[in-house]
Amino acid sequence: MAGQAAEKVFVPTDAELLQAQSDLWRHSLCYLTPMSLRCAVDLGVPTAIHRLGGAASPSELVAALSLPASKLPFLARLLRQLATAGVFTSTDAGTYRLNPLSYLLVDGVRIDGDASQTAIVRAAASRYYVEAAMGLADWFRKDFDGAVPSPFEDVHGAAIFEESMALLDPEMDQLIHDAVAAHDHMGIGPVLRQCRELFEGLESLTDCGGGDGTTARSIVEAYPHINCTVLDLPKVMDKALPPAQQGVVKYVSGDLFHVVPPAQAVLLKLVLHFWSDEDCIKILAQCKKAVPPRDAGGKVIVIDIVLGSVSGPMLETQHLMDMLMLVMTRGRQREEKDWSEIFTKAGFSGYKIVKKLGARAVIEVYP
Repeated sequence: MAGQAAEKVFVPTDAELLQAQSDLWRHSLCYLTPMSLRCAVDLGVPTAIHRLGGAASPSELVAALSLPASKLPFLARLLRQLATAGVFTSTDAGTYRLNPLSYLLVDGVRIDGDASQTAIVRAAASRYYVEAAMGLADWFRKDFDGAVPSPFEDVHGAAIFEESMALLDPEMDQLIHDAVAAHDHMGIGPVLRQCRELFEGLESLTDCGGGDGTTARSIVEAYPHINCTVLDLPKVMDKALPPAQQGVVKYVSGDLFHVVPPAQAVLLKLVLHFWSDEDCIKILAQCKKAVPPRDAGGKVIVIDIVLGSVSGPMLETQHLMDMLMLVMTRGRQREEKDWSEIFTKAGFSGYKIVKKLGARAVIEVYP
């Protein structure tokens, strides 16, 4: 009988229905958290709290930020939401304190050699990023001829890091570069402190896509015996330190797809996730040419996300970073099996995950 063949209809309990409704609201409205965070950054709230001694009440912040007194109750609500989201720490006295997250957003405070991370907040909550994400459904429905552009390219007609973006909006282009630089440079301190075996015995290292040399200078400061070279595109090198201030770090203009300056080790720190598997193999092949054999200490050091290497909220962070790559680039974050496959296809003999640091991992790849 038809009734007997029909599948049993799932009917949630009242408790499940109420929880589902709450979860749906949270997922639908969670975009307000980064928008609130950007508002706080644009107003200068983290810096103001820092200058007020590390804790401040809403009324103190209204005065410090020269906001209209009529906005006091609204600022209090903004701060309450951000404290709930873990951006600030609220106290029983009605004040808000900086915590490790909001400390990253204080202007003028240098952490591991790099300035505050505000550019990341401003870029991620910009109309360009949001509009690209809003175009995802249309992008999925389209059947593109040839290489598939990113949703960002499809919506805006420009690609990040390329001249087309600078022509579209020079200020946004600069903000994207500032955000990537802040993201890339943050975290080199723990690598230097917790992965000493990476650098002991090294005589030379080339930092591919090393930008202004922040990471290379940090390496030389910690390990003065290493001769460091920074490789990046000419347009990046034009903005690097002038020769008189470059010190022990050598700067080379070039394209890592074509040639990598020879060294005992090559560093690819948060580079490969921007590229497709095919392009990663090309980049890694050039890196392999630049280093000596494994028995002579040759290696490539990859610092990047290994999807699934963590759990809990940090795993969600990894997956969000992969979605960011989907929306903004033609690259992706990778699981360990994906990394293994591209290392093998690029001609390497093996690899080792040396350390997991937060959402990222440090990988040694051997020629």
